Amino acid sequence: MRWLLPGHLADVLPAEAARIEALRRRLLDLFRGRGFELVMPPLAEYLESLLTGAGEALRLRTFTLVDQLSGRALGVRADMTTQAARIDAHLLNRQGVARLCYCGSVLHALPASLVSSRELTQLGAELYGYAGVEGDLEILRLLAATLQASGLAAYRVELSHVGLFRALTRAANVEPEHAKILFHLLQGKDEPGLAEACAGLPASHAEAFRALPRLYGDARLLATAREVLPALPEVTAALDTLAHFVAAVPELPISIDLSDLRGYHYHNGVVFAAYTPGHATAIAQGGRYDGAGRSFGRARPATGFSLDLRDMAQLLSPAPQAGAIFAPHAPDLPESVRQRRRDRIETLRANGEVVIEALPGEETCEGPRCDRRLVLRGRDWVPEPVNEN
Repeated sequence: MRWLLPGHLADVLPAEAARIEALRRRLLDLFRGRGFELVMPPLAEYLESLLTGAGEALRLRTFTLVDQLSGRALGVRADMTTQAARIDAHLLNRQGVARLCYCGSVLHALPASLVSSRELTQLGAELYGYAGVEGDLEILRLLAATLQASGLAAYRVELSHVGLFRALTRAANVEPEHAKILFHLLQGKDEPGLAEACAGLPASHAEAFRALPRLYGDARLLATAREVLPALPEVTAALDTLAHFVAAVPELPISIDLSDLRGYHYHNGVVFAAYTPGHATAIAQGGRYDGAGRSFGRARPATGFSLDLRDMAQLLSPAPQAGAIFAPHAPDLPESVRQRRRDRIETLRANGEVVIEALPGEETCEGPRCDRRLVLRGRDWVPEPVNEN
């Protein structure tokens, strides 16, 4: 059947599309009010550009095709983070702090889960050029404001620190391929598998890796982590940073999970994920990824977050649909009367009303709910309620 769509792709119909678009406008206005400038990178780029740096982790999710102009391999973006880093490093070339935001479609070659769409409407904000923890806090507060502005409440904001895992793998001389195995076991909190993978590592470091899946909960576990984990400078610094975060944002429902290392391939500092009622996985996530732009000629400190607007919109209660005004076709009236009708329609539209000007033979509107009808009363055209009975 020709009208069927490929798996994990779907049309967005008017009611949902209106909800997504209203959310997009509200959140981009929020970002603009905080100094984040909108950028619009292209849907496709040369493959090596999309997969450099942070994009390397997206290789299996990136659609590839051949550019008919150059013969080179192109990729359809699966994430806009790398594109924003390229714009900051290569095009804007600012020396100080740059705050950028974006919103657009991204396409995944494979779905993230059995129920996930392969097309997302990704919205995100990135802060470049500032290495201090205050930059991460600005991004985290922006994420909290984003959830509040959308009408969703975060019941948990989970923090971790990739630098802690990196410090342990360096201290234990773990090979990169072995580190990948440890990472996946930690993400799955597979303690038996982790114990097996740690065999042969120095005893103190093996114990540290085995302890990470149990180090989750509220801020009090940071004291436990200091007792259990080796007192390496990088480990101590990571725990100090997490403690600073907890103290700086008492208004947020912060929790800690030291085995949640999402994006460890490119993140190198604090990472965070926000969870909201009714959604099993994180509604938004982000963190620090210093070195962004190195492959584009200029390494920059960077931190940011992103989310899927479609995903978010599905969690929102449908807003009451504003009514529309139906203006019947009126070809037989004098020109002066029709001109007053046209003027009245334009005034109503300028005031934010939806006015459907009927075509010949169109007796009713089947799109927006028309709860009023434009009628001629004396010399004036007046919208009057429709009797739905």
